[in-house]
Amino acid sequence: MTVTVAVLGCGNRGADVYARHLEAQGARVTGLVDPRPARLAEVAARHGLGPEACFADLNAFFAPGRVADAVVIATPDDAHVEPCLRALALGYDVLLEKPICLNEADLDRLLAAEAASRGRVTVCHVLRATPFFQAVAAGLAEGRLGRLIGITHAENVAWWHYAHSYVRGNWAQSPPAAPFLLAKSSHDLDLLRAWAGAPPVRVSSEGGLHHFRPEEAPPGAADRCVRCPVLACPYDARTIYLSRDPQSWPVTVPTAGGVSLADALEHGPYGRCVYAGGNTQPDHQTVTVTFANGVVATLTVSAFTHNNTRTLRLLGTHGELRGQLERGELDWHDFRTGVVTQEVVDTSGTHGGGDAGLVAAWLASLRGEAGVPTPLSESLDSHRMAFAAERARAGGRVEGVEGGGSRG
Repeated sequence: MTVTVAVLGCGNRGADVYARHLEAQGARVTGLVDPRPARLAEVAARHGLGPEACFADLNAFFAPGRVADAVVIATPDDAHVEPCLRALALGYDVLLEKPICLNEADLDRLLAAEAASRGRVTVCHVLRATPFFQAVAAGLAEGRLGRLIGITHAENVAWWHYAHSYVRGNWAQSPPAAPFLLAKSSHDLDLLRAWAGAPPVRVSSEGGLHHFRPEEAPPGAADRCVRCPVLACPYDARTIYLSRDPQSWPVTVPTAGGVSLADALEHGPYGRCVYAGGNTQPDHQTVTVTFANGVVATLTVSAFTHNNTRTLRLLGTHGELRGQLERGELDWHDFRTGVVTQEVVDTSGTHGGGDAGLVAAWLASLRGEAGVPTPLSESLDSHRMAFAAERARAGGRVEGVEGGGSRG
Protein backbone atom coordinates (compact mmCIF):
# COMPACT_ATOMS: atom_id res chain seq x y z
CA MET A 1 0.00 0.00 0.00
CA THR A 2 1.41 3.37 -1.05
CA VAL A 3 0.32 6.01 1.44
CA THR A 4 -0.35 9.48 0.01
CA VAL A 5 0.43 12.48 2.20
CA ALA A 6 -0.01 16.24 1.85
CA VAL A 7 2.41 18.49 3.72
CA LEU A 8 0.89 21.64 5.20
CA GLY A 9 3.78 23.98 5.91
CA CYS A 10 7.01 23.63 3.93
CA GLY A 11 9.50 24.87 6.48
CA ASN A 12 12.46 22.90 7.79
CA ARG A 13 10.40 20.34 9.67
CA GLY A 14 7.64 19.88 7.12
CA ALA A 15 9.65 19.81 3.91
CA ASP A 16 13.25 19.07 4.86
CA VAL A 17 12.50 16.43 7.48
CA TYR A 18 9.07 14.79 7.26
CA ALA A 19 8.53 15.00 3.51
CA ARG A 20 11.99 13.59 2.81
CA HIS A 21 11.56 10.72 5.29
CA LEU A 22 8.08 9.93 4.01
CA GLU A 23 9.24 9.45 0.45
CA ALA A 24 12.38 7.61 1.55
CA GLN A 25 10.14 5.14 3.38
CA GLY A 26 7.79 4.48 0.49
CA ALA A 27 5.02 7.05 0.94
CA ARG A 28 4.18 9.57 -1.76
CA VAL A 29 3.93 13.31 -1.16
CA THR A 30 1.00 14.46 -3.30
CA GLY A 31 0.27 17.98 -2.07
CA LEU A 32 2.01 20.99 -0.56
CA VAL A 33 0.78 24.12 1.20
CA ASP A 34 2.93 27.19 1.85
CA PRO A 35 2.39 30.94 1.41
CA ARG A 36 5.92 31.53 0.02
CA PRO A 37 5.96 31.00 -3.77
CA ALA A 38 9.71 30.40 -4.03
CA ARG A 39 9.78 27.87 -1.22
CA LEU A 40 6.68 26.12 -2.58
CA ALA A 41 8.29 25.80 -6.01
CA GLU A 42 11.57 24.54 -4.50
CA VAL A 43 9.88 21.77 -2.50
CA ALA A 44 7.51 20.86 -5.34
CA ALA A 45 10.49 20.30 -7.63
CA ARG A 46 12.00 17.85 -5.13
CA HIS A 47 8.88 15.71 -5.25
CA GLY A 48 8.01 16.10 -8.91
CA LEU A 49 4.79 17.97 -8.22
CA GLY A 50 3.10 20.36 -10.64
CA PRO A 51 1.20 23.58 -9.88
CA GLU A 52 -2.07 21.69 -9.41
CA ALA A 53 -0.63 20.04 -6.27
CA CYS A 54 0.63 23.28 -4.73
CA PHE A 55 -1.49 25.63 -2.64
CA ALA A 56 -0.70 29.07 -1.27
CA ASP A 57 -3.20 28.80 1.58
CA LEU A 58 -5.13 26.25 3.58
CA ASN A 59 -8.55 27.25 2.23
CA ALA A 60 -7.48 26.32 -1.29
CA PHE A 61 -6.13 22.98 -0.12
CA PHE A 62 -9.20 21.98 1.90
CA ALA A 63 -11.77 23.21 -0.64
CA PRO A 64 -11.85 20.03 -2.82
CA GLY A 65 -12.33 17.73 0.19
CA ARG A 66 -10.09 14.82 1.08
CA VAL A 67 -7.36 14.38 -1.57
CA ALA A 68 -4.82 12.18 0.26
CA ASP A 69 -4.65 9.51 2.94
CA ALA A 70 -3.05 11.74 5.53
CA VAL A 71 -1.57 15.16 6.20
CA VAL A 72 1.49 16.49 7.97
CA ILE A 73 0.78 19.78 9.75
CA ALA A 74 4.02 21.72 10.19
CA THR A 75 2.71 25.28 10.01
CA PRO A 76 3.93 27.95 12.49
CA ASP A 77 3.29 27.33 16.20
CA ASP A 78 0.18 29.50 16.35
CA ALA A 79 -1.39 27.88 13.27
CA HIS A 80 -1.65 24.19 14.17
CA VAL A 81 -5.10 23.87 15.69
CA GLU A 82 -7.43 25.05 12.94
CA PRO A 83 -5.87 23.00 10.12
CA CYS A 84 -5.88 19.96 12.39
CA LEU A 85 -9.58 20.43 13.15
CA ARG A 86 -10.34 20.84 9.46
CA ALA A 87 -8.29 17.79 8.57
CA LEU A 88 -10.06 15.66 11.18
CA ALA A 89 -13.44 16.84 9.93
CA LEU A 90 -12.52 15.39 6.52
CA GLY A 91 -11.31 12.11 8.03
CA TYR A 92 -7.58 12.66 7.54
CA ASP A 93 -5.00 10.97 9.71
CA VAL A 94 -2.69 13.72 10.96
CA LEU A 95 0.99 13.91 11.86
CA LEU A 96 0.93 17.08 13.97
CA GLU A 97 4.08 19.04 14.72
CA LYS A 98 4.59 20.20 18.26
CA PRO A 99 3.77 22.41 19.99
CA ILE A 100 0.21 21.36 19.29
CA CYS A 101 -1.30 24.67 20.39
CA LEU A 102 -0.63 27.84 22.36
CA ASN A 103 -3.95 27.84 24.24
CA GLU A 104 -4.61 25.15 26.83
CA ALA A 105 -8.34 25.04 26.03
CA ASP A 106 -7.49 23.84 22.51
CA LEU A 107 -6.25 20.52 23.91
CA ASP A 108 -9.80 19.44 24.70
CA ARG A 109 -11.04 20.78 21.36
CA LEU A 110 -8.58 18.52 19.57
CA LEU A 111 -9.49 15.50 21.68
CA ALA A 112 -13.18 16.02 20.92
CA ALA A 113 -12.51 16.47 17.20
CA GLU A 114 -10.45 13.29 17.06
CA ALA A 115 -13.17 11.35 18.88
CA ALA A 116 -15.69 12.46 16.24
CA SER A 117 -13.41 11.62 13.29
CA ARG A 118 -12.30 8.44 11.63
CA GLY A 119 -8.83 10.02 11.49
CA ARG A 120 -6.26 9.86 14.26
CA VAL A 121 -3.68 12.42 15.40
CA THR A 122 -0.05 11.49 16.05
CA VAL A 123 2.01 14.23 17.70
CA CYS A 124 5.60 14.63 16.50
CA HIS A 125 7.17 13.57 19.79
CA VAL A 126 10.11 12.10 17.92
CA LEU A 127 12.29 11.28 20.93
CA ARG A 128 10.18 8.27 21.85
CA ALA A 129 11.18 6.83 18.47
CA THR A 130 14.95 7.15 18.95
CA PRO A 131 16.89 3.91 19.55
CA PHE A 132 18.49 5.59 22.59
CA PHE A 133 15.26 6.37 24.40
CA GLN A 134 13.67 3.13 23.26
CA ALA A 135 16.54 1.36 25.03
CA VAL A 136 15.72 3.35 28.19
CA ALA A 137 12.04 2.36 27.93
CA ALA A 138 12.93 -1.29 27.34
CA GLY A 139 15.18 -1.38 30.40
CA LEU A 140 12.45 0.12 32.58
CA ALA A 141 9.92 -2.40 31.25
CA GLU A 142 12.33 -5.24 32.08
CA GLY A 143 12.58 -4.02 35.68
CA ARG A 144 16.30 -3.30 35.53
CA LEU A 145 15.89 -0.45 38.03
CA GLY A 146 13.20 -2.06 40.16
CA ARG A 147 10.38 0.40 40.79
CA LEU A 148 11.07 3.85 39.36
CA ILE A 149 11.18 6.55 42.06
CA GLY A 150 12.75 9.66 40.54
CA ILE A 151 13.96 11.21 37.29
CA THR A 152 16.55 13.94 36.79
CA HIS A 153 16.58 15.03 33.16
CA ALA A 154 18.25 17.92 31.36
CA GLU A 155 17.91 19.37 27.91
CA ASN A 156 21.21 21.06 27.18
CA VAL A 157 20.21 23.44 24.42
CA ALA A 158 23.76 24.77 23.74
CA TRP A 159 24.57 28.47 23.65
CA TRP A 160 24.61 28.70 19.84
CA HIS A 161 21.35 26.77 19.37
CA TYR A 162 19.52 29.00 21.84
CA ALA A 163 20.87 32.12 20.09
CA HIS A 164 19.81 30.75 16.71
CA SER A 165 16.29 29.62 17.58
CA TYR A 166 15.17 31.54 20.66
CA VAL A 167 16.87 34.91 20.29
CA ARG A 168 17.17 35.41 16.54
CA GLY A 169 14.79 32.77 15.26
CA ASN A 170 11.09 32.01 14.96
CA TRP A 171 10.69 31.24 18.67
CA ALA A 172 12.20 34.48 20.03
CA GLN A 173 8.96 35.92 21.35
CA SER A 174 6.10 34.25 23.14
CA PRO A 175 3.46 34.96 22.00
CA PRO A 176 3.15 34.46 19.05
CA ALA A 177 5.53 31.50 19.43
CA ALA A 178 5.04 28.92 22.15
CA PRO A 179 6.75 29.45 25.51
CA PHE A 180 10.34 28.17 25.62
CA LEU A 181 9.46 25.10 27.68
CA LEU A 182 6.62 24.09 25.36
CA ALA A 183 8.47 24.88 22.12
CA LYS A 184 11.75 23.23 23.05
CA SER A 185 10.95 20.63 25.67
CA SER A 186 7.52 19.17 25.04
CA HIS A 187 9.65 16.25 23.75
CA ASP A 188 11.29 15.95 27.15
CA LEU A 189 8.08 16.33 29.12
CA ASP A 190 6.65 13.57 26.93
CA LEU A 191 9.62 11.36 27.85
CA LEU A 192 9.01 11.99 31.56
CA ARG A 193 5.38 10.98 31.04
CA ALA A 194 6.41 7.81 29.19
CA TRP A 195 8.97 6.76 31.82
CA ALA A 196 6.69 7.52 34.76
CA GLY A 197 3.90 5.50 33.17
CA ALA A 198 1.25 7.65 34.84
CA PRO A 199 -0.41 11.04 34.29
CA PRO A 200 1.01 14.18 35.92
CA VAL A 201 -0.78 15.68 38.92
CA ARG A 202 1.36 18.61 40.20
CA VAL A 203 3.94 20.94 38.65
CA SER A 204 6.22 23.71 39.91
CA SER A 205 8.77 25.75 37.94
CA GLU A 206 11.41 28.46 38.29
CA GLY A 207 13.29 30.31 35.57
CA GLY A 208 13.60 33.47 33.51
CA LEU A 209 15.50 35.49 30.94
CA HIS A 210 18.85 36.02 32.62
CA HIS A 211 21.34 37.03 29.94
CA PHE A 212 19.99 37.93 26.50
CA ARG A 213 18.91 41.46 27.43
CA PRO A 214 20.17 44.94 26.42
CA GLU A 215 21.81 45.60 29.80
CA GLU A 216 23.95 42.46 29.35
CA ALA A 217 25.53 43.69 26.09
CA PRO A 218 29.30 44.21 26.21
CA PRO A 219 30.47 47.84 25.89
CA GLY A 220 30.60 49.02 22.28
CA ALA A 221 28.45 46.22 20.87
CA ALA A 222 26.82 47.00 17.52
CA ASP A 223 23.27 46.13 16.56
CA ARG A 224 24.51 43.62 13.95
CA CYS A 225 27.36 41.15 14.25
CA VAL A 226 28.92 42.00 10.88
CA ARG A 227 29.62 45.53 12.17
CA CYS A 228 30.49 44.63 15.77
CA PRO A 229 33.98 45.44 17.13
CA VAL A 230 33.58 43.19 20.18
CA LEU A 231 36.03 40.29 20.01
CA ALA A 232 35.42 36.73 21.21
CA CYS A 233 31.66 37.03 21.65
CA PRO A 234 30.38 33.43 21.67
CA TYR A 235 27.08 34.56 20.16
CA ASP A 236 28.63 36.27 17.13
CA ALA A 237 26.51 35.21 14.14
CA ARG A 238 29.62 34.97 12.00
CA THR A 239 31.06 32.38 14.38
CA ILE A 240 27.82 30.42 14.55
CA TYR A 241 27.03 30.28 10.82
CA LEU A 242 30.28 30.72 8.89
CA SER A 243 31.96 27.87 10.75
CA ARG A 244 29.31 25.30 9.77
CA ASP A 245 28.38 23.31 6.69
CA PRO A 246 26.37 25.66 4.44
CA GLN A 247 24.19 22.74 3.30
CA SER A 248 23.14 21.73 6.82
CA TRP A 249 21.00 23.07 9.63
CA PRO A 250 21.19 25.69 11.10
CA VAL A 251 22.80 27.50 8.15
CA THR A 252 19.99 26.38 5.83
CA VAL A 253 17.51 28.40 7.89
CA PRO A 254 18.82 31.95 7.26
CA THR A 255 19.66 31.02 3.66
CA ALA A 256 16.27 29.47 2.82
CA GLY A 257 14.81 30.61 -0.49
CA GLY A 258 18.21 31.21 -2.08
CA VAL A 259 19.31 34.08 0.21
CA SER A 260 23.09 34.31 0.48
CA LEU A 261 24.54 33.93 3.97
CA ALA A 262 26.28 37.31 3.64
CA ASP A 263 22.98 38.99 2.82
CA ALA A 264 21.19 37.14 5.62
CA LEU A 265 23.73 38.31 8.22
CA GLU A 266 23.70 41.86 6.89
CA HIS A 267 19.93 42.32 6.69
CA GLY A 268 18.05 39.41 8.24
CA PRO A 269 17.15 38.48 11.82
CA TYR A 270 19.94 35.91 12.08
CA GLY A 271 22.61 38.64 11.96
CA ARG A 272 21.22 40.71 14.84
CA CYS A 273 23.04 41.21 18.12
CA VAL A 274 21.63 38.75 20.66
CA TYR A 275 21.39 41.56 23.21
CA ALA A 276 19.13 43.68 20.99
CA GLY A 277 16.85 41.08 19.47
CA GLY A 278 13.76 41.81 21.57
CA ASN A 279 13.39 38.18 22.65
CA THR A 280 11.13 37.32 25.60
CA GLN A 281 11.84 33.61 26.20
CA PRO A 282 13.46 32.27 29.39
CA ASP A 283 17.03 31.13 28.86
CA HIS A 284 17.14 28.84 31.91
CA GLN A 285 14.21 26.99 33.48
CA THR A 286 13.65 24.08 35.85
CA VAL A 287 10.41 22.13 36.23
CA THR A 288 9.40 19.61 38.89
CA VAL A 289 6.56 17.18 38.13
CA THR A 290 4.82 14.74 40.46
CA PHE A 291 3.01 11.89 38.71
CA ALA A 292 -0.06 9.99 39.91
CA ASN A 293 2.01 6.94 40.91
CA GLY A 294 4.39 8.99 43.07
CA VAL A 295 7.28 9.30 40.61
CA VAL A 296 8.91 12.74 40.92
CA ALA A 297 10.80 14.19 37.94
CA THR A 298 12.85 17.33 37.39
CA LEU A 299 13.62 18.81 34.00
CA THR A 300 16.16 21.58 33.46
CA VAL A 301 16.27 23.38 30.11
CA SER A 302 19.17 25.76 29.62
CA ALA A 303 20.86 27.87 26.99
CA PHE A 304 24.12 27.85 28.92
CA THR A 305 25.56 24.50 27.95
CA HIS A 306 28.44 23.37 25.79
CA ASN A 307 26.83 20.27 24.32
CA ASN A 308 23.55 20.17 22.42
CA THR A 309 22.24 16.99 24.00
CA ARG A 310 20.07 15.39 26.64
CA THR A 311 21.39 13.91 29.88
CA LEU A 312 19.45 11.84 32.39
CA ARG A 313 19.46 9.94 35.65
CA LEU A 314 16.66 7.51 36.43
CA LEU A 315 16.54 6.36 40.04
CA GLY A 316 14.88 3.10 41.03
CA THR A 317 14.55 0.92 44.10
CA HIS A 318 17.11 -1.54 42.72
CA GLY A 319 19.25 0.48 40.33
CA GLU A 320 20.25 3.74 38.71
CA LEU A 321 20.53 4.65 35.04
CA ARG A 322 22.79 7.43 33.77
CA GLY A 323 22.62 8.47 30.13
CA GLN A 324 24.04 10.93 27.60
CA LEU A 325 22.20 11.11 24.28
CA GLU A 326 24.88 12.73 22.11
CA ARG A 327 27.36 9.95 22.87
CA GLY A 328 24.66 7.26 22.98
CA GLU A 329 25.86 6.17 26.42
CA LEU A 330 23.69 4.32 28.94
CA ASP A 331 25.19 3.10 32.23
CA TRP A 332 22.93 0.72 34.17
CA HIS A 333 23.94 0.38 37.85
CA ASP A 334 22.44 -2.71 39.51
CA PHE A 335 22.29 -2.40 43.32
CA ARG A 336 21.58 -6.13 43.70
CA THR A 337 24.72 -7.38 41.97
CA GLY A 338 26.98 -4.34 42.03
CA VAL A 339 27.41 -4.71 38.27
CA VAL A 340 27.51 -1.68 35.97
CA THR A 341 26.38 -2.51 32.43
CA GLN A 342 27.42 -0.02 29.78
CA GLU A 343 25.54 0.30 26.49
CA VAL A 344 26.37 2.44 23.49
CA VAL A 345 23.33 3.05 21.29
CA ASP A 346 23.39 4.34 17.72
CA THR A 347 22.28 7.99 17.73
CA SER A 348 22.93 8.82 14.08
CA GLY A 349 20.33 10.76 12.14
CA THR A 350 18.36 13.85 13.02
CA HIS A 351 17.01 13.81 16.57
CA GLY A 352 19.14 10.73 17.20
CA GLY A 353 17.21 8.75 14.60
CA GLY A 354 13.86 9.80 16.03
CA ASP A 355 12.63 11.65 12.95
CA ALA A 356 12.98 8.58 10.75
CA GLY A 357 11.68 6.34 13.52
CA LEU A 358 8.53 8.36 14.08
CA VAL A 359 7.74 8.50 10.38
CA ALA A 360 8.22 4.72 10.14
CA ALA A 361 5.91 4.11 13.10
CA TRP A 362 3.29 6.51 11.73
CA LEU A 363 3.35 4.91 8.28
CA ALA A 364 3.00 1.47 9.88
CA SER A 365 -0.14 2.68 11.63
CA LEU A 366 -1.54 4.12 8.39
CA ARG A 367 -0.92 0.80 6.65
CA GLY A 368 -2.72 -1.07 9.40
CA GLU A 369 0.45 -2.82 10.56
CA ALA A 370 0.46 -1.23 14.04
CA GLY A 371 -1.48 1.12 16.25
CA VAL A 372 -0.76 4.86 16.52
CA PRO A 373 2.71 5.45 18.02
CA THR A 374 1.24 7.27 21.06
CA PRO A 375 -2.45 8.02 21.74
CA LEU A 376 -3.29 11.71 21.47
CA SER A 377 -4.67 11.79 25.02
CA GLU A 378 -1.27 10.75 26.40
CA SER A 379 0.69 13.05 24.08
CA LEU A 380 -1.32 16.01 25.33
CA ASP A 381 0.00 15.47 28.87
CA SER A 382 3.31 17.02 27.80
CA HIS A 383 1.45 20.21 26.93
CA ARG A 384 -0.65 20.13 30.09
CA MET A 385 2.59 19.99 32.09
CA ALA A 386 4.08 22.87 30.10
CA PHE A 387 1.04 25.11 30.55
CA ALA A 388 0.95 24.31 34.27
CA ALA A 389 4.68 25.05 34.53
CA GLU A 390 4.25 28.47 32.96
CA ARG A 391 1.45 29.28 35.38
CA ALA A 392 3.61 28.06 38.25
CA ARG A 393 6.65 30.06 37.08
CA ALA A 394 4.63 33.24 36.71
CA GLY A 395 2.78 32.87 39.98
CA GLY A 396 5.45 31.33 42.18
CA ARG A 397 3.23 28.43 43.23
CA VAL A 398 2.55 24.74 42.67
CA GLU A 399 -0.05 24.07 39.98
CA GLY A 400 -2.34 21.09 39.57
CA VAL A 401 -2.60 19.36 36.18
CA GLU A 402 -6.15 18.73 35.04
CA GLY A 403 -7.31 16.30 32.39
CA GLY A 404 -4.18 14.14 32.21
CA GLY A 405 -4.38 11.26 29.76
CA SER A 406 -5.22 7.71 30.90
CA ARG A 407 -6.33 8.97 34.32
CA GLY A 408 -9.17 6.50 34.40
